[in-house]
Amino acid sequence: MKGLPENALDFVRKVLNLDEKVPLALEGIRPGGSDRTFFRCRTGDRTIVLMHYGLQRQENALYVDIGRFLKGIGIPVPEILDHDPEGRFVLMEDLGEKDLWSLRDAPWNIRAALYRMTLDTAARLHAFPIIDFPSQVVRLMPAFCPELYRWERDYFREHFVQGVCSLSLEPVFASRLETELQALAERIMQMPPCLIHRDLQSQNVMVRGGATVWIDFQGLRPGCSLYDVASLLYDPYVSFSQEQRLQLLKHYAETTSQGLEWTEMVTPFREAAVQRLLQALGAFGFLGLRQGRRVFLFHIPRALDHLSETASSNDDLSCLRELIERCLGALAASPLILPPKSA
Repeated sequence: MKGLPENALDFVRKVLNLDEKVPLALEGIRPGGSDRTFFRCRTGDRTIVLMHYGLQRQENALYVDIGRFLKGIGIPVPEILDHDPEGRFVLMEDLGEKDLWSLRDAPWNIRAALYRMTLDTAARLHAFPIIDFPSQVVRLMPAFCPELYRWERDYFREHFVQGVCSLSLEPVFASRLETELQALAERIMQMPPCLIHRDLQSQNVMVRGGATVWIDFQGLRPGCSLYDVASLLYDPYVSFSQEQRLQLLKHYAETTSQGLEWTEMVTPFREAAVQRLLQALGAFGFLGLRQGRRVFLFHIPRALDHLSETASSNDDLSCLRELIERCLGALAASPLILPPKSA
């Protein structure tokens, strides 16, 4: 099969103890934005998932140990059956095809229950004492820090502002913007760090048997809990009303052990959303233009709307609000064809 090394089937057969004569069918699944490929392996009435990962991202090699750690502390993740580090294969439980994204048009009572369940899991992860993390056994990517926040905003400027919108910022304005966004990151870092998923969005939460299961957790690291919450509730792939979003934020506040009233979370939640959306827009530009995966460009209008909304009431983000208006104007006049927001 295209994209799959020849020795992959040997690995699967060895793990499942299958003779060469036993039929084993493979089909590609879950195309995404990473250098990993996924295949559903079927033998008889059993299916499992094979992942083959590349070397472009260091975090790919951390997936297995992180998955086993999460499983051990009660976070619902797929069971990992075996790992071949040399071949870069991982064989794991098949969770099916249903995720939160696939249920984006379901009645709100169904979606709300699943999102509350996801936030309960997030609160459980966020409550895990970092001091108890087995760092001698499980490696993580570097924690959120000033350098990582700067990387996210540089990513946004390079791949979205310049790449998608074709805007060059005047040096004085660029300096003011950088000062403003650096101060935003400093405010986010004032919250006590905890373990976070880092990419908690609708396509990374599977739904099986009425319960939610997390995937793509290889980016786990210490950071701000509200970055996770904002990733989920300001997800550009799905829609929420403001009332629905605040209802879910209130649920998280009542579930978490952070000791804040939900009304006290609103401002830092929106600021974390601004930071997350800078990263997301940068990623959409990079994947859509640099890597030619134009489907990611389809999510830009909603992501930019979210960024405008979260920055609109913040007096400390005047430069960003001005930049958003410039970006909206540039996109309206751009030959780059984007689908409507409902796409």
